[in-house]
Amino acid sequence: MSTPRAWAVVLASGGMDSTVTLALAAQEYRLAMLHIAYGQRTEARELKAFHALADFYQAERRLVARLDHLKQIGGSSLTDPALAVERAHLERKDIPSSYVPFRNAHLLSIAVSWGETLAARKIFIGAVAEDSSGYPDCRPEYYEAFNRVIALGTKPETCIEIATPVIHWRKSEIVRQGLALKAPFELTWSCYQAEDVACGVCDSCALRLRAFQEAGAEDPIPYATRPVYARAEGPSR
Repeated sequence: MSTPRAWAVVLASGGMDSTVTLALAAQEYRLAMLHIAYGQRTEARELKAFHALADFYQAERRLVARLDHLKQIGGSSLTDPALAVERAHLERKDIPSSYVPFRNAHLLSIAVSWGETLAARKIFIGAVAEDSSGYPDCRPEYYEAFNRVIALGTKPETCIEIATPVIHWRKSEIVRQGLALKAPFELTWSCYQAEDVACGVCDSCALRLRAFQEAGAEDPIPYATRPVYARAEGPSR
């Protein structure tokens, strides 16, 4: 009789990066999928993607949590309608207006709470450092520090670790790996501001389109416009 696989809590936004992370987690763990709604502009579309992905991967458990205070706090163009979503600027050095202040700490805290009750071994999150929009809570050292917080703030018998399997990958690598894993990119959503047809010009759309272009693949979701963002690629890792 085989030993049951351990639980993993997978933070699933419905986007490309978290979906490939989900596909990787599904190879080894029982899936407890977690989605956070926080008043973002595309909240309904992201939730639709989450449920479609949970169905596709036959997640044994799913949880949708609300963090309405992040919208009330504001400070981000994703949650404050008074702030315009910026057009893509992929070479920017500063932090864009789409950054939601300290958001990932809120998400991870919920994941740890749920994971502890499930006796989960991992919390998977699709953070990407190199090709992200410059968000400070996507850096590897952030997750190293949070793992220390988990060790200090949970029961002695709890053994949960954050897993960031795509954090050092370029977005084009994520696309290639997703295609190899047969990840259902057609079910995902990444646009920051539209819920029916992706805009193609926000940072998230641009990063995604560039990744597909560099991977030599067609992005299966609809776009209002598909600019060419591809850059010359160096050797693959």
